[in-house]
Amino acid sequence: MAREIPTAVAINEAIRIAMETDPDVILMGEDVAGGGTREAEDTAEIGGIMGVTRGLNTQFGNDRVLDTPISEMGILGTAVGAAMTGLRPIVELMFIDFLGVCLDPLLNQAAKLRYMLGGKARVPLTVRTVTGAGMQSAAQHSQSLYWMTAGIPGLKTVIPSNAYDAKGLLLAAIRDDDPVVFCEAKGIIFDATDVPEGDYVVPIGKAAIAREGSDVTLVGMGLTVKMALAAAEALASENVDAEVLDLRSLAPLDEDAILASLAKTGRLVVVDEATPRCGIASDVASLCVTKGFDLLDAPVGRVTAPHTPVPFSAVLEQAYMPSPDKIIAAVRDLG
Repeated sequence: MAREIPTAVAINEAIRIAMETDPDVILMGEDVAGGGTREAEDTAEIGGIMGVTRGLNTQFGNDRVLDTPISEMGILGTAVGAAMTGLRPIVELMFIDFLGVCLDPLLNQAAKLRYMLGGKARVPLTVRTVTGAGMQSAAQHSQSLYWMTAGIPGLKTVIPSNAYDAKGLLLAAIRDDDPVVFCEAKGIIFDATDVPEGDYVVPIGKAAIAREGSDVTLVGMGLTVKMALAAAEALASENVDAEVLDLRSLAPLDEDAILASLAKTGRLVVVDEATPRCGIASDVASLCVTKGFDLLDAPVGRVTAPHTPVPFSAVLEQAYMPSPDKIIAAVRDLG
């Protein structure tokens, strides 16, 4: 039975199901439980930076839900070792901006050990992290650096756009024998959609059509799918039938789905919260030019953040981010 629940609750459900069905699943991170600050009679837990893991410590205890020191390098290093020795750790990296503090365990250990050991080792590690702007969290807590992890061979990177996909993708990530970076876009974390009760998975590496269309393809990921859907509704009043493709998985990337949609519409705009250089938008545009050139009736459009840090000012932050209006303008520019 499905019911409407926020993405945050769907993620909590996925972790709970994974821990109930597999005793090797553990959860680690800063304040994922109570941070050691709660009185014994107060069962309300902090539950991480967005409150997503609240209640899990009460159910599973301190042996499986571990509050850690403020040391991202220590957390990820410990998690890689735990994954190699039989556990399935879920790590909460509060913001993807902190990736630089703990990059070595991901870049040089988790991503490479299975390859370097000829498949004899596995690293079933899931890194949950918050991405994106829109909450006035300023330049050091608002970046969309998923392009960095998507560009590392050996790491998988996923980013759901709704609560249904969040639950299914996270369960798939936890059960995957390779390391997966699971990105939680700020702009959809409290949005509610229909989510079935119980256990199900959404396969990693498969995009989804969020809206059928025939005139132009809007490719989005995370929050930008929501923006693309809003733009598509507005474009419909101009007799433009836009298809919205939700990537869901950035590595592996569903190239077939992108090219199939382009073959249908002939025009494509990629919408990405990240900055324009070396990002997913550029990657998708390159794919369409190198493998789908004959399918294009117009140049590939891109809607991204500008190549600057994220501003703190609410007015400037909104100007910085992609928006439905910017997407509509990009579609019109295609002619």
